[in-house]
Order: sequence, then structure tokens, then C-alpha cells
Amino acid sequence: MNTDSGMTSRVTDLLCAVLQIEPPPPGTDLIETGLLDSIGFMNLFVAMEKEFGIGVTAADLSPDSFRTVERIAAFVAAKQNPAVAEQDPALAETVLTDPRTGHERRRIALGGEPEVAAAVAESRAAAASWASLAPRDRARRLLRFADLIEERSAEYAEAERAGTGKPAAEAAGEVENCADLLRFYAGAVRADVSPAAGHYLPGRESWVRWEPLGVIGVIVPWNYPLMMAAWRVGPALATGNTVVLKPALTTPDTALLLARDAATTLGPGVLLTVPGDRDTGRLLVESDIDAVAFTGSEAGGRDIVARAGLRRVSLELGGNCPALVLPDAPPDTYEALVRAATYNAGQSCAAPARVITLRENYLETVEGLAKAMADRRAGVHFGPLNNADQAARYDRIVGRSAAGVEHIAPLAPPPDEEGGHWRPGRVLADLPPDDPAVLEEVFAPVLTVQAADGHAEALALANSVPQALAASVWGSRTDEVLELAGGLNAGEVWVNCHLEQTAELPHGGRGSSGHGTDMSVLALTEYQRPKTVTVRVGRG
Repeated sequence: MNTDSGMTSRVTDLLCAVLQIEPPPPGTDLIETGLLDSIGFMNLFVAMEKEFGIGVTAADLSPDSFRTVERIAAFVAAKQNPAVAEQDPALAETVLTDPRTGHERRRIALGGEPEVAAAVAESRAAAASWASLAPRDRARRLLRFADLIEERSAEYAEAERAGTGKPAAEAAGEVENCADLLRFYAGAVRADVSPAAGHYLPGRESWVRWEPLGVIGVIVPWNYPLMMAAWRVGPALATGNTVVLKPALTTPDTALLLARDAATTLGPGVLLTVPGDRDTGRLLVESDIDAVAFTGSEAGGRDIVARAGLRRVSLELGGNCPALVLPDAPPDTYEALVRAATYNAGQSCAAPARVITLRENYLETVEGLAKAMADRRAGVHFGPLNNADQAARYDRIVGRSAAGVEHIAPLAPPPDEEGGHWRPGRVLADLPPDDPAVLEEVFAPVLTVQAADGHAEALALANSVPQALAASVWGSRTDEVLELAGGLNAGEVWVNCHLEQTAELPHGGRGSSGHGTDMSVLALTEYQRPKTVTVRVGRG
């Protein structure tokens, strides 16, 4: 947006005075959040006429012109100079669609250079006071933050569903996980993970201080908008950093709620949200921040690294994860794999994608997965794909696949939602080794099945793609499954289960799946730097 930042600042001051509120985070939807109601509208109009010398008529009363501070600033600028209305891209909003119907659900202004710069500056100004808090005091504020999210869980769940189309139970579970993770880091930061202080040099005493990095730019994807934000924001805030969060273009809803509730519980500027597109993310990476935490595609990760320079970058990228199924796999293996592959419509980096068997149980596995997939219907058991681009990716990869066997589950979208991005679950078998469905991560409810002539070849197939995020092994013999688990090149391996995670256990990838750690106490070091202090205590 090109609206003058001074105008945005003046509008913010006026809005806060009229509505008696704290400055809202950039991009906050004032109407959706209840900050601007009908009475507030009228009071604001009167104040704007006095402050800016503009006349507000009945034709100007469209709520869309007043949804954000930035929109109000653009409205005022256009009133003062009608030519601005034709030139200022701030007056053009991005249309967001409901993935369940394909229909427009809301419009949102994209954060541009002024919004990113303002958010980073505010975050920088808040950094010293937030970092100076004792761990117990930061922990108390984080606990209040988690409590408020839980109190407003219905609102968060509905916002999560609006952008993702998830079933209600999935959205509610992810809100619960978000609050749980914040509580985990509120406690974890109070544990001492530094090397013990001691006498390591003659006549000297030494210890290590862990210090926050400063301002963290966090960029998260659309598949788990709230949970991925919590994975990054939780440890960053707990260790004393401030955060500027850039959600995915299609799913800004819960990120805006987080910024709203963080302002109340953590303090102004500690956690800010700037909605926007890829250009907004690039502006954030190139701004005055100290580190970047990115969860998304491999291409996005490479772009971040190129722009971040020498600043620290934490990346969690794609998965394309294998699942090794042995002849003595447990009876519930097929149902469990299909549930994991269709959870969130398969849009999980750690979801199983490539099933690898031995020759002797290949046909049984294909049939078992096909039967289990037939019982999982899009529209009943899982939601739609998130957006038109993702649906087109599914269509392209499946359309190019040379699979000799294809099992397609039924579709069952609810009435009036047939126009959404619904795609059925699929099992693809009899595939060439270079099939696009094997080499590319479909990121959808699709399972491929390949056969191997023994454990060594099964491991080779599993490790044959550049991604190395997660994997699973299914079998009954402890020695076999543990040997295979050890041979898998992945940051996380499950045995006789898949896609089961908790705040206490680390999650992170290797190779093209990125580097860095999410969750567990190990994630705390992603957002800290050590300082060694050595003091001479003797004469030597």
C-alpha cells in the first residue's frame, strides 16, 4: 500500500481516542473483532470531519472502507485528494474465498512496505522491555495468553475453519493444541538448559547466558494457520523475543486474533500480525529483524535464505514422507495410515505419502489401503483443499501419474458446497519409480504404493527423495522395526503409528525439508544465542 504512513498514524491516534482502545495490530479487521460497531462508526465519522476536514456522506457508509486502519487512512486520503482513489492500491483489497464453497468470504488489505516497517519498528521498540522480564513474569503473561485463547476457543475455531475449511472437531483440537503449547513454553523457559557454571580455567569462573535474538519474523503456511504459528511464536516469545507474524494470504483470520489477544495479555508490540502475500513476506524478511522462522514450501525456503543474508533462519519445509509396511504389520495399519493421510485433507508436511512394502505383502497392502480409503469421504471425514492453486496441483500430479492401479474414494460435499475445492482420497499403485506422484509431494489425500525386494531396497526407496522430514515403520518384530527406523533419513520416525506429536517432543527435518527444530525444549535454542562470561577470581 502507498498510503502515507503519517496518515495511518494520525488515523490510528484518532481511532484510539474515539473508541478508547489500544492501537490495533496492522491489518486488524476492526468490524470482525468488534472494535468498531455502529455507534463507533458515527462517532468516528464526526471526528474525521473535524480532524481531516472531509465530508462523510451516506454513499461513504460502506463498512468495507473502514475494516482496517489502513483502509480508513486510504479513505481519508482519497477524500482529501480524489486522484488518490484511482492511483492508490490501498483501495484495492484481496478477495479471500471459502474453500468449502469457492465463494467470496471476506476481503483484506495486503500489508505493504509502510505496514511492515511500522510493525517491525513497534516490535523493536517493545523488545527491550519484554526481554528484560524475568522468565517467571514472561511465563505468567504467556499463561494468561493461553487462557484467553482457550476462553475464546469457539471464536478461534470458527476463524480457523473460515480459511481452511477444516471439520469443526479438527479446528477445535488445533486451538486446544495451541493453548497447550504456549503453556508448555511458559514452563519450559524457566528450566535451566545452559551448561553448568563452574571452574573451567585456572583462577576463573565461567557461565553461559542465553539471550534473545531480538525481533523474529515468523512466516507460516495455510495448512495449520494457528498451530504452525504457535509452534514458532511460543518458544520465540518465551525466550524474550518479540514477533512480527505474517500468515498465509488465504488464512489470516486466527493470526489477527492472536495479535489482538497478545496485545491484551503480553503487552503492546510483543506479537504483531501483518497479513499479506508473498511480497509482504519478502518485505518482512528484508526488514530490520534479527531472525526468520519460516514454515512452507522448499521454494519459499530457498527464497528466504537468499534474502536473509547472515541472519539466522529456521526452516520447516516439505515432507513427501514414506511409510514402510512389513508383512507382519498390525491389523489396523491400513486404517491408521489412511486416517493420517486424509487428516486435514492430506495437507500436512509430515503426513504419510509413499507407502513402501515388500513384494510378499504388496497386493494385500494395496487392497487394504483401498478398502480403508473408500470409507474416508471428503466432505464427511475431512475437509477440502485450501485453495484453487492447491486443487490444480492435485489435478496436475494425479493427471500425469502413470499408475496402473487407482482406487478413488467417493466425494460427499455438503449441500451448497459442491463448488469448493473438494478432492477425493486416492490410492495409486503399479507406479514407475519416476512417477510424479512419487517424486513430487502432492500435499493432498493421496497414497502411493511401491514394492521392494527386501529391507535394504525398502530403505533405499524411502530415502530416495530429497525431503527428509518424517517417516513410519509398521511391523511386529522389535529388532526389524527398530533397525529400519534407524536407517530412515528423517527427523521424526514413528513405529506402528504416524502423525502423532506433542509439545514435549522435537519436530524438524533434514535435506530439502529444511533445518531447525519445532516443539520441545530444543526449540528454545532456535531463538536464543549463548554468551559466555568468564571472570578472573584469582591473581593468576
